Formats: sequence, structure tokens, C-alpha cells
Amino acid sequence: MRRDMDLIRELMLKLEAMELRPGAIMHFMPDDEEIQIAGYSPEDIEYHARLLIEAGLIEPGGGAMQGFMFRSLTWAGHDFVDSVRSPEVWVKTKRGAEAAGGFTVDLLKDLAKGFIKKQIEDLTGVKI
Repeated sequence: MRRDMDLIRELMLKLEAMELRPGAIMHFMPDDEEIQIAGYSPEDIEYHARLLIEAGLIEPGGGAMQGFMFRSLTWAGHDFVDSVRSPEVWVKTKRGAEAAGGFTVDLLKDLAKGFIKKQIEDLTGVKI
């Protein structure tokens, strides 16, 4: 199965939006409605959720024989979501990465941050 960065982004945005009290852990089955994303199979969801854990973007809250457990986003996960939240920045980021011939989560985050810095400079005149 190929890694799909659009799905990574959508899962991270969805997980960030979940209201969890501190210390709570949610157990998701890949076909749970609250974690579904249009155009993706439950298998796609589960595979990519495991990639998020491996990448250190989410705290798993334990192991699960089926599905995955979610406690919270990590600091790196919050940074990633903050850098790719804007649909406009995401489109530019993907375009830039594809033009370069490949990308990683860290490269996407850095590229997105570059676009955000440019926007801040254009809006404020302050060079970052």
C-alpha cells in the first residue's frame, strides 16, 4: 500500500478536532463512522493511522489487536497540523513537493512552514 499524504493530512485534522478529556483514550476500528474519510477504505484508514503512530505524530495510548488507539496528537503532530491546516498552503506544499520528485512528512511540514512564513512577511512586512 502506498502512503497517501492527503489522507495523512485529513486524518490528522480529524483527530485534532476530537474532543477528548485529558488522559482519555479512544479505540477506533477502521470502519468507525467518526474516523471515515470519503474516498478511502477502512483498510486505508487503519494503515495510515499506524503510519501516524510510527511517525510520532500521534500518541497511541496502547496497542490494539484490531483498529488503533488514540490518546492525543504529539507536539510534532500539532506542528504538522498547524503547518498544513490551510487548504491553500496544502495545495502549494503538495505542488512544490511533487515538482521536486518526492516528499516526506518532515519535508512537507518544512515546505508548508516556508509558505506560511512568506504569507506572514507579505502581510506584515516583517522578514522571518
